Amino acid sequence: MILKKQTKLGVVAIESDGVCITRLSIEGESDLQSPEGETCPAIDRAFEELELYLDGKLKEFTVLLKPEGTAFMKKVWSRLLKIPYGKTATYKEIAIDCGNSKAVRAVGLANNKNPIPIFIPCHRVIGSGGRIAGYSGGAKNKILLLKIEGAIR
Repeated sequence: MILKKQTKLGVVAIESDGVCITRLSIEGESDLQSPEGETCPAIDRAFEELELYLDGKLKEFTVLLKPEGTAFMKKVWSRLLKIPYGKTATYKEIAIDCGNSKAVRAVGLANNKNPIPIFIPCHRVIGSGGRIAGYSGGAKNKILLLKIEGAIR
């Protein structure tokens, strides 16, 4: 099931298997091709939480997530979930936490392939020296999300 709605980020599509959220995309960056308009309680709750988050009223998501990816990607995504609201981490810090300080590019790839951005907060990962590095939802949205959280001004 998938539902598309207009948000502060633009049109967002959220997909679910009926219980867990499996994908989120911001229009223009996704290949989601499912018919829009199908919903379920998981999608409804995800949009409700997303709107509260974008309004600065929610700091922690409660929806169930089920991302698909390699074992390493899942390890990176699990680590991303531990970055607190309003904080950032570097690609290198994530690589070290995942057990391989040389896996910075692999961490970047895992971030790029994150199927549930925002809920799995890949926007909280920045380049060394604090530079805003790539984001599948666009640099403008990454900056907006970090500003909402107070991680940057």
